Amino acid sequence: MGRLTTRQLPGKQGRKKKPTAKIGLQPGDMLQDRYRIVGVLGAGGFSSVYQARDMRFPNVTKLCAIKEMVISAPDPKIRELTIQSFEREASMLAMLDHPAIPDVSDYFTEKDRSYLVLDLIRGKDLDHWLEEQNEPLDQERALDWAIQLCDALGHLHQQKPNPIVFRDMKPSNIMLDQHNRIRLIDFGIAKIFEGSNKGTMIGTEGYSPPEQYRGLATPAGDVYALGATLHHLLTRQDPRLEPPFTFAERPIRPINHTVSPAFEAIIMRCLAYDPKERFANAFELKDALELLSNAGSVSREVSAPLTSKNEATVPEAAAVAVASSSQIQPLWVFKCEDEIRSKAAVTENRVLISVYDNNLYAINKEDGQFVWKYPTADGVGASPCVYEDMAFIGSSDTIMYAIDLRTGRKVWHYETNGSIYSSPTARFEHVFFGSDDGHLYALNVRHGRSAWKVNAFSAVRSSPYVDDERVFFGTEGGYIYCLELASGKTKWQAQARRAVTSSPTFAEEIVFVGSLDGTVYALDAATGWAVWRFRTRRPVISSPVVHDGVVYIGSSDGSLYAIDLNSGRQLWTYDTDGQVNSSPAIWQDAVYFGSTDGYIYSVSCKRGELRWRFDTEKPVISSPTIDEGIVYIGSTNHHLYALPA
Repeated sequence: MGRLTTRQLPGKQGRKKKPTAKIGLQPGDMLQDRYRIVGVLGAGGFSSVYQARDMRFPNVTKLCAIKEMVISAPDPKIRELTIQSFEREASMLAMLDHPAIPDVSDYFTEKDRSYLVLDLIRGKDLDHWLEEQNEPLDQERALDWAIQLCDALGHLHQQKPNPIVFRDMKPSNIMLDQHNRIRLIDFGIAKIFEGSNKGTMIGTEGYSPPEQYRGLATPAGDVYALGATLHHLLTRQDPRLEPPFTFAERPIRPINHTVSPAFEAIIMRCLAYDPKERFANAFELKDALELLSNAGSVSREVSAPLTSKNEATVPEAAAVAVASSSQIQPLWVFKCEDEIRSKAAVTENRVLISVYDNNLYAINKEDGQFVWKYPTADGVGASPCVYEDMAFIGSSDTIMYAIDLRTGRKVWHYETNGSIYSSPTARFEHVFFGSDDGHLYALNVRHGRSAWKVNAFSAVRSSPYVDDERVFFGTEGGYIYCLELASGKTKWQAQARRAVTSSPTFAEEIVFVGSLDGTVYALDAATGWAVWRFRTRRPVISSPVVHDGVVYIGSSDGSLYAIDLNSGRQLWTYDTDGQVNSSPAIWQDAVYFGSTDGYIYSVSCKRGELRWRFDTEKPVISSPTIDEGIVYIGSTNHHLYALPA
């Protein structure tokens, strides 16, 4: 099939691409005729970690994590020692039995690479968790996490005949799973403690104890690293950016008023320069923490009363609007069975909303009454898209569904090799969306056949923006892509410093998008070159909206920003008491958005003055959709609201 216009996408590309060198594993690759690679979970200096599907279970989707180590040494003896070291790690992990430590189910070597197959842990590491917070960790949660970590480290330290030393305790090696339980990950440098034998310095600067720099690893070294991790979480002071071994010069309590003198003393003992002055192992530390927790001695000797950001920054005139916010009453409220984090789609007579209970709901637009729901096989984190008589929705069950708007019945489905968190965009008789398998897809809206798919080499959770000739989207690998609409050919790509989950928008030949590196990027649509960059204080998940020459976007630093489209200059900012991961929407002269402080806000476009706010009492991550003067927005309290704008 030849090259077609943008209004009819081709099924094939007319021009062949030059072959490129294959770097690492790609989605779709098979290992041992058993494990199909789904995507990349992470990569470091020593190894890469992939998400894979175990094909020995064809009737269910059984996912696992596969750690790959590349053996690059040319010397055969060194290669043999490297393989032995890897097999020793596998054997060490296989003999451990603890809920916070991932199980090993398989390991093998192929050519110059060795592989370790482990449990797939769903969640986020504490490094990412910390970046999403506005305030330091509170003592109550810190105690809970520290006790869980001590229990896991204690299991390592009690192994016979020799204790196992983890040697790289830090926030990025600790996962908070979907059940809010702590899990240890990345045992790539753990080793069996061998008396006083010294080895090479392995660990992370800032978290590693002084003796580990000399190659000596002991259980007391893990205690030090845990103390450094707690100090980081409680103060938000990254030890990698500070002079080494200066924790004593940076006390915790002046920064974090939730921390009691007793808890601070325990942490500072962990951070003693001399190993003999620390707790000898994790069990000793756990005893001290449990004693503190059980005694209830969590005295919060706050030196001054804490005031909310709004109390300090909202203008006096706006305070009157806040006081009268109770006058904002919903036109109707619809209750679902789980959290609402998505954005509603509105038709002539329906409101469609996807919910974490696996369902896509259709609700009567006039009175909020239930019409139908369509169940998927797993959680639905993406927002629905409407095109003529169909709705499209992706699910973490890896499938894109086309649903008849009138009946709620499936018209067709298309299966990818990864969860779908990217919200679809439909134009020109095609639906565009990304998948965690690392691809962006273009499917025909009528029958679901693929027009093209493009490998972006990392998960695509950003929603694509489609103009008359191009498709723009971001990836979890930190790239922003521009594709040719008709063929899917890459026109350019730009790089951020962290993941781009935010969905791009387009105005005046400029593409605007946020990144987890805390930056809002304005890129020339023709070349991808930066027009300007705007820094917020925390990661940006919110997607931008452009109105009358102003870019509006939220940040997890708690603020909504109004930025001049041409210069990137901040015009105003409105602060909330939570993260603004909600993407704003404009109606007439006001901008609407939600915050994790539980409020839905209406703020004037001109000066950022509060018009009203509505309290849902639970975090609002959902983004508003405005239709005919009505704001449709959900909350994690399981309710969808129809509010007068």
